[in-house]
Order: sequence, then structure tokens, then C-alpha cells
Amino acid sequence: MRLGDLAAKVGGEVRGDPDVDIAGVKTLEEAGPEHLSFYHNRKYLAAAQRSQAGALLVRDPSPFPGRTLLVHPEPYAALAEILELFYPPLRPHAGVHPTAVVAASAQLGAEVAVGPGAVIGEHVTVGDRAVIGANCVIGDYSRIGAETVLHPGVVVEHHCEIGARCILHAGVVIGSDGFGFATVGGVHRKVPQVGRVVIEDDVELGANVCVDRATLGETRIGRGTKVDNLVQIGHNVVIGEGCLLVAQTGIAGSSKLGRGVILAGQAGVTGHVTVGDGAIITAKAGAMEDIPAGAMVSGMPARPHREWLAAQARLYRLEKLLERLSELEARLARLEAKDAGH
Repeated sequence: MRLGDLAAKVGGEVRGDPDVDIAGVKTLEEAGPEHLSFYHNRKYLAAAQRSQAGALLVRDPSPFPGRTLLVHPEPYAALAEILELFYPPLRPHAGVHPTAVVAASAQLGAEVAVGPGAVIGEHVTVGDRAVIGANCVIGDYSRIGAETVLHPGVVVEHHCEIGARCILHAGVVIGSDGFGFATVGGVHRKVPQVGRVVIEDDVELGANVCVDRATLGETRIGRGTKVDNLVQIGHNVVIGEGCLLVAQTGIAGSSKLGRGVILAGQAGVTGHVTVGDGAIITAKAGAMEDIPAGAMVSGMPARPHREWLAAQARLYRLEKLLERLSELEARLARLEAKDAGH
């Protein structure tokens, strides 16, 4: 594709030669004269300036005099469009593989693809153009929305609902029992988990995400939320629209996240906590009480980010303070010994 045509498709501007033929997208190190590459972080400025790429996708052209550039105000978003153009997602052919098991009462929409070994239970509804990957299991009375893709090995337990255009990566489990036990006399009695899980439209769940069904009512993930690999979402959790949950985060039962909340890697939210709209819980932080809207918190237990930074700075001065204290104690001891001698 000509660079000029590519720029027109993504709403960018060419600086340099618009007739450069672009055969694909490569990393800064791997790109050759036939490739487009991407610069977005000053850490990689030197690598971008050395790159052999025929063109660079950038926001600011100033560090690259004389280079052919595709300039875009949101280069990362433009990259997403470009990658979809050059590397369209693979979609299996519509139809049910002969090794799949589909209940007679299940309803499959138009152009649905069901892979080998998949099991679709009684009274399941699958929307148009959905993809049910190899060895997926969809429990009785569940619903899968139109154009949703379930990668291999996804399990959607009974009575759960997945919206339209969702992506569930390999190993996702929706609707496993919430962790509920009543302990009496040292014996843990299981509390039946009789609710369900609702995943709204345009949600993406990374590999091996687990979303527990509610004890009563619903566990719900809001429209447009994106969840990274290995995330645990407990029973009766409600997650608002447009949230980002990064790898290995965990949310305990009955907590509520507002719109646009970000949980960085390995962050945790304890049970029955409310996190306000737009709040950020940084990596490895633990929210043990309600977090106000728009706040950024860090540490365990989580504190306002600046307060936590100040505490960390003081912590790393402790060694010198201890040395100074030892010197003062020694000086005091010498003074006391001198006074005792008189």
C-alpha cells in the first residue's frame, strides 16, 4: 500500500515521499525500507533514528529531519487501524464442526462458527457471526452475543450472558462458583452460588481470566472494559464501563468499580469496597477502603499516591537516620561518662 493511501485511511499526514510502498509493519529494529515502524516513547528515540524503516509513524516529526513520516495526533490509535488493514483477524468458516456437540434446543444465529470438540448446552442462544472455538463449553441457558469470539478452551457456565463483539481469550472461565463458605465450629459449609454473570458489549477478557457467578443476583462487567491475563473477579462484583484491569489483579466479592477505573498490575481490591469513577490503583497496591472518584492510590494498604511517595522517600532515609542516632548515642554516653568522672 502506498504511504499516502495509508495516511488517508487513518487520517494522518505524510512528511516526505507519499509514494513509498509499505508491505507491512515491523519493529524499529526489524523494519526495512519496505516497512512502516512506530515511535511513541522517548526511551526509543535513538532506536527510531537508527531504524531502517521506509517510514515512521510518529506524533512529533521534529526529531526526524529528512525522514519519510506518517504524522498522526494519536499514533497508537492509528497503529491499531493500520495493523487491522495489514493483518486482518483470522476467522474460521461458518458451520458446526462434526466433533462438536450442540443441544437440539440451542439456537445458533447466521454464520456462526463452532470449532472441534465444542459443547453447547440446552437452550443456549448464540448470536450472528459469533465464533465458538475448539473445546469451548457453553452451559445451559447461556447467551452469547453477535460477533463475539470465544478462543479455544473458554468455559461459560449455565445461565450466564456474554454481550456482542466481546473477545474471550483461551482459558477464560465465566460463572464458576463464587468463594462463599459459612464457617461454624471450624467446618466450612458451602453457600450455594445461584446468581449469574453478565458481560456487556465490547468487553475483552485476557487468557485465564476467572469471573465468579454471584451468590444471588449478578456479577457484571460493563461495556468496553478490557481485562488482561490472569485476573480474578469475585462474586457480585460490579465493574463499570471502560475500565482497564491489568494482569494478575484481583477483586474480592461485592466490590464495585465505577466508570474508567484503572487497576495496574497485581493491584487488589478487598471485598465490599467502592472505587469511584476514574480512580487509579497503581501496581501492587491494595485498596482496603473506599477510593474516591479521580484518586490515584499506591501501597498496601493503599494511600493517596503523593502521600505514599513521601512515605517511601522517608523510609529510604531510615538507614542514615539510624547511623546518626548511633553517633548521637555514643556522644551522649561519652558526655555522661565525663560528667560521672567529675
